[in-house]
Amino acid sequence: MELQAKAKFVKIAPRKARLSADLIRGKMVQKALTELAFSPKLGSRIIGKLLKSALANADQLGSVDVDGLFVKQIYVDEGPTMKRFRPRAMGRATRIRKRSSHITLVLDEK
Repeated sequence: MELQAKAKFVKIAPRKARLSADLIRGKMVQKALTELAFSPKLGSRIIGKLLKSALANADQLGSVDVDGLFVKQIYVDEGPTMKRFRPRAMGRATRIRKRSSHITLVLDEK
């Protein structure tokens, strides 16, 4: 049975979040949680929280064996970008893009 969890409008660039998502794709849930806990990336904290949320959702169903779950899919899509401006030399301005992400996690049983 597939279980899905989503985190939308997360304040991290998709390129940075994908580094952590690639670490856990296809792994068992307990191994994935361990790898995310010891990774220094910011995306690892966010994806770890999402994985724990998906596990809690699976536990609430009751018909799913939580120990037999693995990460079937995880993908990071681009969310909306906030645009800001920073003053520069000689009266110019530079655009600052604050990117966000939508993270989708799919768990399945072995």
